[in-house]
Amino acid sequence: MKAGVIAVQGDVAEHAAAVSDAAAAHGETAEVVEVRSAGVVPDCDVLLLPGGESTTISRLIDREGIDGEIRDHVAAGKPVLATCAGLIVCSRDAKDDRVDPLGVVDVSVDRNAFGRQKDSFEAAVPVAGLDAPFHAVFIRAPAIDETGDGVETLATVDDRPVAVRDGPVVATSFHPELTDDSRVHDLAFFPDREVVA
Repeated sequence: MKAGVIAVQGDVAEHAAAVSDAAAAHGETAEVVEVRSAGVVPDCDVLLLPGGESTTISRLIDREGIDGEIRDHVAAGKPVLATCAGLIVCSRDAKDDRVDPLGVVDVSVDRNAFGRQKDSFEAAVPVAGLDAPFHAVFIRAPAIDETGDGVETLATVDDRPVAVRDGPVVATSFHPELTDDSRVHDLAFFPDREVVA
């Protein structure tokens, strides 16, 4: 499996480790490639859009011509995991003129809805499809304030969606890559596969 991590900014190494762990749980190996320019995404089986600064990520993927390739990847039904800033970039409405959202997740998002850096927190969050709560790390986290009809809410905090699935895209407000638990990556990339003992 070839996994592309959009590497213009954000948690690249952590996502690479998590997707490798998720693949290994299914007896597969993941070749992780860092995506910094156009031409790489079309060869990827799965994509990860990490956290970071959404305005910067949006500007750079547009400048490098990666944005259209991500849309094509989703249109082809290939899996994507978008976390924190990645969620904002993937949304249909980022409520910020500095972000040109990809529109591949039918949600509107409130940036920094849970506060600034000093308000970061961790919580055990029940996630649909996981057998036990996920230890979620929220850092300047956005919240989803509106979902389209085809969007499945996977997790909420304070009655606000913090994880959703829209077709082949799983998007979270939190940073699953900052834990040793690869179950969210597993949920995004192997939703119908049994773990290899």
